[in-house]
Amino acid sequence: MSSLADIRQPIEAHWKHYEKVLHESLRADDKIQQKVLDYIAARSGKQLRPLLVLLCAQICNPVTDKTLRSAVALEMLHNASLVHDDVVDNSDTRRGQPAVHTQWSNKVAILTGDYMLAKVIGLVAEVRNIRILEIVSQLGRSLSSGEMLQLHVGQSMWIDEERYLKVIDQKTAHLFQACAEAGAESAGCTPKQRKALRDYGRLLGLCFQIKDDIFDYSDLEEIGKPTMSDLRDGKVTLPLIEALRRAPKEEAEHIKQLGERLIEGQEGNTPRTKEEQARILEEIKAFVLRFKGDEYAVQKMLEYKKQATEALSVFRDSPEKKSLLALLDYAINRVQ
Repeated sequence: MSSLADIRQPIEAHWKHYEKVLHESLRADDKIQQKVLDYIAARSGKQLRPLLVLLCAQICNPVTDKTLRSAVALEMLHNASLVHDDVVDNSDTRRGQPAVHTQWSNKVAILTGDYMLAKVIGLVAEVRNIRILEIVSQLGRSLSSGEMLQLHVGQSMWIDEERYLKVIDQKTAHLFQACAEAGAESAGCTPKQRKALRDYGRLLGLCFQIKDDIFDYSDLEEIGKPTMSDLRDGKVTLPLIEALRRAPKEEAEHIKQLGERLIEGQEGNTPRTKEEQARILEEIKAFVLRFKGDEYAVQKMLEYKKQATEALSVFRDSPEKKSLLALLDYAINRVQ
């Protein structure tokens, strides 16, 4: 599997320019707000989204200033949504570190997220491209709708695969799709190329999210988060959904009841001791592995990878295409 440094190689000359624009955009006059922004920047993760923007631009034409500003805008929108989501989900950590609202307060987190969204608007205005404005606007609505949908149907043992896919499509796949499409638009790709990259980005996002969900049932120490963390937070994902579909009715009903008790406990309706929570989680994990729900999720992810590879067939071989294909491999083979 290629490293991210290898994947970034075709656009390496532009990466420092991207980092400079990002650094300039994460400035605030208020000292506390600046401290929070610095905290977010220091924990910015792998930055796959701006990498995708730059690669999808350069596979068509040279990277432009519009590309760089689009990449920064989308990365900031992504991080602002995470800051807000952590408050909504009451998640204490983000990437193994205290979440912003945990480190400061809910008010500081919400205001900082709002500040970043205002910066996003400014960056998109500087791009002066109506289609990129539409892409970013649509993404903002999709992220919000996805979080709302997850609140209603994602935190239930009765969710099915169709509704699960709708949630991850709006919350994750649309983000990757927007990055790919904005990159293509910023570099003046043809309509055929833009569609291919838009499709590729969406499928890459689906692969990325399903891999995250598979991690929940893994024993790897490198993944950087405790196993069963999604279910601890009341989120039911594809491996469990499929295991419930495959299991005998009575056993599936028993697991659903256990899961509902766990989710109710997360809402504060039913107190749960740590020991009881751990027992329920272990029983559900063993159930998923026994009925091979994790293996089904892997197969689903590989199907999306195949479709994403086919989407890139409109492009001739190039270092950028090689990196986009390697990014697919990275998404499904990573250990964190």
